[in-house]
Amino acid sequence: MDLRVAVYDDNDALRDSLYYLLSGSPGFVVAGLYPGCDNLLSDIKENKADVVLMDIDMPGINGIQATAILKSHFPEINVLMLTSYDDSSKIFDALQSGATGYLLKKTPPAKILDAIAEVANGGVPMTANIARKVLEFFTEKKNVKSNVYDLSVREKEVLSCLVKGDSYKMISVACFISMGTVCTHIANIYKKLHVNSKSEAVAKAIRENLTGH
Repeated sequence: MDLRVAVYDDNDALRDSLYYLLSGSPGFVVAGLYPGCDNLLSDIKENKADVVLMDIDMPGINGIQATAILKSHFPEINVLMLTSYDDSSKIFDALQSGATGYLLKKTPPAKILDAIAEVANGGVPMTANIARKVLEFFTEKKNVKSNVYDLSVREKEVLSCLVKGDSYKMISVACFISMGTVCTHIANIYKKLHVNSKSEAVAKAIRENLTGH
């Protein structure tokens, strides 16, 4: 089934480019194109998007605020940030708000399509330099809180895989465990971290350095 993708960006030229990219690529359908998020909830109810491409700097409600609103009402919809900002504060604010991935607008079109598919299949795609900033955050973080939530060694391994953007299948292969066991570990992680989604778990892991890297 084709992935329904909605785009929120106030740049007319970029919206047009994304429209032609998505509509001309097999497996993707344009669910809607919007210059702002002021009617976000009614838009989403109407367009029934699977994935939302979200800019950050827009008039009215910005993309980070919009992501938090969207995820609170439609937790099953994946939000992929597509922005010009590569500073750490924006990255972590976006992840904390519920974004499932973070790309820069200079990302090649083919990689944007790959990222949309990846996020829909359980991954957490990030542009290479964004991923480096995440790793730097782990390296520089001094107060490791990995024992606060009583995560087991295996749970920390699984959480680390989630942070890297691995899908459930990739985690299964990397950790030599079944998909069912992966799901069990992730359910336990959610319970211990007091979160309800993968994006919330990843954001909390990054914010508090829970994998200890």
